[in-house]
Amino acid sequence: MPAAATALDLKEEILALKKARNAVILVHNYQSGDIQDLGDYVGDSLGLAYHAKSTDADVIAFCGVHFMAETAKIVNPSKIVVLPDADAGCSLEQSCPAPQLEAYLKEHADKNYYVIAYINCSAGVKALCDVICTSGNAVKIVNKAPADRPILFVPDANLGAWVMEQTGRKMDLWQGSCYVHVEFTRDSINRIKAEYPEALVVAHPECTQAVRLLADEVCSTEKMITFCQNAPVKDIIVVTESGMLHRLRKECPDKNLIPGPTDRCACADCRYMKMNTLQKLRDCLANLEPRVEMEESIRARAEAPLLRMLEQSK
Repeated sequence: MPAAATALDLKEEILALKKARNAVILVHNYQSGDIQDLGDYVGDSLGLAYHAKSTDADVIAFCGVHFMAETAKIVNPSKIVVLPDADAGCSLEQSCPAPQLEAYLKEHADKNYYVIAYINCSAGVKALCDVICTSGNAVKIVNKAPADRPILFVPDANLGAWVMEQTGRKMDLWQGSCYVHVEFTRDSINRIKAEYPEALVVAHPECTQAVRLLADEVCSTEKMITFCQNAPVKDIIVVTESGMLHRLRKECPDKNLIPGPTDRCACADCRYMKMNTLQKLRDCLANLEPRVEMEESIRARAEAPLLRMLEQSK
């Protein structure tokens, strides 16, 4: 294909390849708008996990980051799962390597931890856990944890702290964080609130406590949609990764959605999420590469806590 292919050409080719491959395109809310517009399903990690589990497509083109495509492969071992850019990683996943978690659990075996892993982690970490959660169902999952076992929550300490506030359940927290969400600060949010004094603030629980305390609502990206739709004001400050604004503007056209700024800029782009492009999506459908693969022993062990999550989330 010529290097100068237009976005329209790429979209037409992607749709043709999707049909030819019997593929489904799953897209996370943080992807760029042009990719979201081509998705068969656009949503948060929980919704994407359900759709990955239920699809009858032969090929899953996962437009997100690596752990998300891995999750789709865990529940679809016989399907081809491709990711437009194999290097699309995640700072949360990187903060909790499986060997490090395994060593920690061995060192503290006497505690008999019930391990709850936020879905933003590798298959190796999922394989070491009792149950998975997302920001959308974390409170429900923690409330269903055995009362007689201490909980280790990995890898996001900010989400874990918020869940403790919601549930009153004490947990030991792995000290990982999303590099994008921790760039929002109390000062940066107070400044934008001063500009829009009537605005409501909705923030993701991966933000720090200082930012969460300034929010009128703390919730997953999916729940942000209903919050914004039902908000009694026009101005809403949205404190999460920038890709969410595209989806919100489509679903809430009557609202003035204001990107929550960081101290550095009026934007919050995840460099990993934005590695996927239309060209790379077209290429991965054409070549069925890069594929997501993993050892069956790890996949099978990781599947059990994922299925437990899906069951407990109903």
